[in-house]
Amino acid sequence: MFQVGDCIVYPMQGAGVIEAIEVKEIQGEKQQYYIINMRINKMQVMIPIAKVEKSRIRLATDLITLENVLDIFYHGVTDTTLSMKERYKINLEKLKSGNIQEGAEVVRDLMRINKNKSLNSSEKQMLESARRIFISELGLIRGITENQAIDLINNKVG
Repeated sequence: MFQVGDCIVYPMQGAGVIEAIEVKEIQGEKQQYYIINMRINKMQVMIPIAKVEKSRIRLATDLITLENVLDIFYHGVTDTTLSMKERYKINLEKLKSGNIQEGAEVVRDLMRINKNKSLNSSEKQMLESARRIFISELGLIRGITENQAIDLINNKVG
């Protein structure tokens, strides 16, 4: 499915690069694993190849798709009619999907809401997590630093 060197995104974890494919024996069972170096926290993750589909790991988005996502991020409409509870449930499903556009919408909407009124602790935590994931993929695709990616999203959300 993936090759060494592929840039991937692990939903709820962020972007990374497949560094190796290795056979490991864990609890007496030999399996092939993807060894992934994650951008967030410089963490290394091992995922059994047999469980990759279930984990929703995907290839990182291409640059053209990213530019479309950024356009929606900057200019899309935020629904302010939802209750906090409804918004949290919808946003959590968007993040679990692993879709970059849906993740970007969560970041955009929560950043906009946070400008006008303070988010509750659950939504603050969700915003921070979603931002880290979005920033990691944005940086990986564009080949920019984390700080440059942060500036890119912080300076343009209306």
